[in-house]
Amino acid sequence: MKEFAGFGAATQRYIRRSLDVGLARGDALDTWSRDPVEAASIRAQARVYERLDALRATVPDDSGLDCVEPFMAPLVTMSAFDLGQDRLSGFGAYRFLYERLIGASARPWLPGAFCAAASLPHLHPDRRRALLQSISEAAATAPGWSNREPVFYPEWVDKIDVTALPN
Repeated sequence: MKEFAGFGAATQRYIRRSLDVGLARGDALDTWSRDPVEAASIRAQARVYERLDALRATVPDDSGLDCVEPFMAPLVTMSAFDLGQDRLSGFGAYRFLYERLIGASARPWLPGAFCAAASLPHLHPDRRRALLQSISEAAATAPGWSNREPVFYPEWVDKIDVTALPN
């Protein structure tokens, strides 16, 4: 929760929206679209996220190269979409989102997918530089990862009109 609170407002909003789309939590289009451009972005995200179930089923349990391509290719494509939306501020926000979308078993693969997606030419060179500089050497070369599944999944919270309260 503390990590999520450290992200900017736009990043928090995008993570919540992405979790709604990726985990099928309600009507993301109704909840999140503020205009036709955002509605189109949510529809595109839903099409990209259609691969999530297959991705979850193909997370490699070892580093055998025969298992890498069926998992990494769609993960890099999905990651490239999310990074191209310009709402994930760096590796920390990306990891936070993808641990929840795919699960803890994806953790060892996230640094590679992030670096691959962040270096693709669809991003402006300055954005690529900022994203690639956001991943620490420790995160990129970690010798081990926790198997513990995330427990905090941020959601949409309706605003309450404080002037309408009965006091």
